[in-house]
Amino acid sequence: MRTPAKNAARDAGLDPTRIPKHIAIIMDGNGRWARQRGLPRLAGHVQGYATVRAMVESAIDLRVQALTLYTFSSENWSRPKNEVDGIMRLIAHAARNELDELHENGVRVIVSGRFDDLPEDVRAELRHEMNVTKDNNRLILNLAINYGGRTEIVDAVRAIAAKAANGELKPEEVDDELISAHLYSPHLPDPDLLIRTAGELRISNFLLWQIAYTEIWVTDVLWPDFSENDLIMAISDYQKRVRKFGKTADQVV
Repeated sequence: MRTPAKNAARDAGLDPTRIPKHIAIIMDGNGRWARQRGLPRLAGHVQGYATVRAMVESAIDLRVQALTLYTFSSENWSRPKNEVDGIMRLIAHAARNELDELHENGVRVIVSGRFDDLPEDVRAELRHEMNVTKDNNRLILNLAINYGGRTEIVDAVRAIAAKAANGELKPEEVDDELISAHLYSPHLPDPDLLIRTAGELRISNFLLWQIAYTEIWVTDVLWPDFSENDLIMAISDYQKRVRKFGKTADQVV
């Protein structure tokens, strides 16, 4: 990874005091990128991996605190087996090959999703990566793998229901904060900015609870072609918005 610029946000024309603390990205378009070039779909995922690497570097430069990437959804298991197997190999490869640089650059890796359902070799690589980087605090890289927003809420409700059945809490104690505390990564703040590539105008079962007041930015750029300039454009647009959280504009000015 390159040495972070001292004033990367200011150099890019951004307000360094209004950089989103947490950016989430739906990385869409790998398959279309490959198809446009007459390549197998897995070639798009390989190129998408290169974009992930670049975006982690950019997030560090811009002093983003947390970056959540929709890496593999719980619905993606229905894709062709050779594609799924290839993605799993790519995830394990990335966890192994990027570990040293991520650790040196102060990146903490975490995983959100049903971790135990992943192949054992993938779990082993990710578990090692998370253990080595657990004390880093420059950037949290949250990989949403085998992740589904509805599944996350179901798992949270099940955990809360079990505590209620054991007498550990009363039904009237269930509120927003309690549910948030039982999600996959409860220590992360809700995303300030959600970016979706490839022009699709849907959420795709991603962070359904957490994005209640998240600003959304959509681009037609396919994920393998997404660049630091595109990220800067998204943040620039975010900085022009007034986040009201249910209030009037006059109340938040």
